[in-house]
Amino acid sequence: MSKIPLIAALLVWTCNSAQKVSESGLSANQAIPYSQTITAGDLKEHLYIYASDEFEGRETGKPGQKKAADYLRTYYQNQDISQAPGTADYFQTVPLELSKIPEGTLTINGKALSNGSDFLAFKAAVGSFDELVYVGYGIDSESYTDYANVDVSGKWLIMKAGEPQDANGNYILSGSTEPSPWSNQSEAIGKRTEVVKAKGALGYFFIDDLNFSRYTRYFNYMRRNESGQMGLRNDSKDPVMMLLTSEVSNILFPELSTAASSTPISASVNLNLNSADEFIESENVVAFITGSTWPEEYVIVSSHLDHIGIAADGAINNGADDDGSGTVALLEIAEAFKVAAKEGMGPKRSVIFLHVTGEEKGLLGSNYYTDIQPLFPLAQTVANLNVDMIGRTDPERTGSSEYIYLIGSDKLSTELHELSETINDKFTNLELDYKYNDENDPNRFYYRSDHYNFAKNNIPIIFYFNGTHEDYHRPGDTPDKIEYELLEMRTRLIFYTAWEVANREGRIVVDKASE
Repeated sequence: MSKIPLIAALLVWTCNSAQKVSESGLSANQAIPYSQTITAGDLKEHLYIYASDEFEGRETGKPGQKKAADYLRTYYQNQDISQAPGTADYFQTVPLELSKIPEGTLTINGKALSNGSDFLAFKAAVGSFDELVYVGYGIDSESYTDYANVDVSGKWLIMKAGEPQDANGNYILSGSTEPSPWSNQSEAIGKRTEVVKAKGALGYFFIDDLNFSRYTRYFNYMRRNESGQMGLRNDSKDPVMMLLTSEVSNILFPELSTAASSTPISASVNLNLNSADEFIESENVVAFITGSTWPEEYVIVSSHLDHIGIAADGAINNGADDDGSGTVALLEIAEAFKVAAKEGMGPKRSVIFLHVTGEEKGLLGSNYYTDIQPLFPLAQTVANLNVDMIGRTDPERTGSSEYIYLIGSDKLSTELHELSETINDKFTNLELDYKYNDENDPNRFYYRSDHYNFAKNNIPIIFYFNGTHEDYHRPGDTPDKIEYELLEMRTRLIFYTAWEVANREGRIVVDKASE
C-alpha cells in the first residue's frame, strides 16, 4: 500500500518539535507526522479483504480464521515488523478443546433425569457418590464466605443463586440495596466456578432458574449444530457445572430453603454423561518493535482476530466491526510505529501488537497469553490498549458521532486515565464517553473483552469500543457499513496514546491494584 511522503512533514516537525514538547511535555508531539500514515483509505482497503466472504466469518479454529491469521502474518512480514520471540513465524499456538454436548443420564435418588430438559451439563461427567456438600450461595470473598470450616476437596457441591441480605434488605457484600457481581447473570457461574476449582471440588450443582432459561438456548443451539463449548485444553480438568431449576433441585435437596451453609447432605447420585470432545489448534498472531531505551518494558496493543463464522442458514457473519475494525486499526498503528522507527524515532519501550484468537469463545487467546504462556513478562508489561469494535456508531446514543466509549481507563491507574484525556484533548478531540465504565452497568463490558485478562493481573488497560448495533453478531456486520473517517480518527487516538505510554519518562503507575 502507498503511504504519503513523510519528508516534508518531518522537516516541519524538526523545526517545531522542541517548542511543542516544551509547551505540553508530551512525547506524543513527535508522533504527529507518523499519525498521518493512518488513513481511512488504507483501513478500508484492509477491511474489505479481512471481512470478506473469503474469510468465512473467521470462526475460531476454522479455515477462515486460519486465512485471517495468515493475512496478518503476511502483513507484518511485508512491513518488516519482527515476530515476537517465542512464536513460530508470528504464531503463538493456542491449544483448545471443544467439549461436545454430553449424552447420557443423571440419576438422583433413583430418578433418571435428561440433559437439556431436567438439567443442563456442557461437559462429560462419569461417577457415583452418596454425599454432597451444600455451600449456600457458593460465595467466597474477603467480606463473606460460604466455605468456612469445611473441606470440599474431591467432593461435589450444591449451591443456589443470589447472595445474602441483612435484616434491612441490604446486600451484605455491597453494603447497599444494589447486589454485587455475584448476582450478575453473566458472572454468577464464572465466579463460582473459579472458587470451586480453587477449593479442589470435582463439580457443583447450581440452582438458578434465570441462568437455566438463558443457557437452555445455548444448549439447544449447540445440539442442533452438533457443536459444543470451547475452552483452553489442559491436563487438569476444570470442575463440572450442572444447572438445575428450583423444581428439579427438590429431588436432590428438598431442605434447601432451611439448611445452613457448609452442610453435608446424603443423596444417591450417578453420573453417566459422555461426550466426543475435539482437540483444536488455533493461534495468536504477535509482532513487536523493540524499544530503544527500555526494551524490557512492554506496551501491548491488542484486538481479537476471530469472529463467529457461518450461521446455520449458510449466511456468513463477516464481523467487519467485530472485530475487523480493531484488527485493521492495529495494522495501521503498527505501520505508523515502524515508519517512525525507520526514521530513527522508534519507541523507547517495546510495543507489542497482539492479535488474539478465541475471544468469541470466552477470551481464550488472551487468557492463554496472560495466564499460561506470556511471551513477555507481565510484571514488565506497562499497559494494554485493547481495541474491539471501533468502526461504527451506537444507534442508541445521542449527540456527536465523533465519540468513543472508553472502559477501564481509571480502574487501575489514575495516571493512565489522565494521560488518555490529555492526549485526546491535544490531538483528536473526540468525545470520550464513559457510559459503560460504570461498575453497575448491566452490560458488564469491562469483563467481556480481552483487556480483562490483563486487568485481572493488575496491568492498566483502556478498552476502546463504539457500542453495539443492530448488526452485532449478525450477517449484516459488513465492511460497507463502517464509517472509515471516524475509524481513522479513533485509530489515531489509540496510536497517540500508545506512543505517549511507550515514550514517556516514567512507566504508568498502578495506584489501584486489586487482589
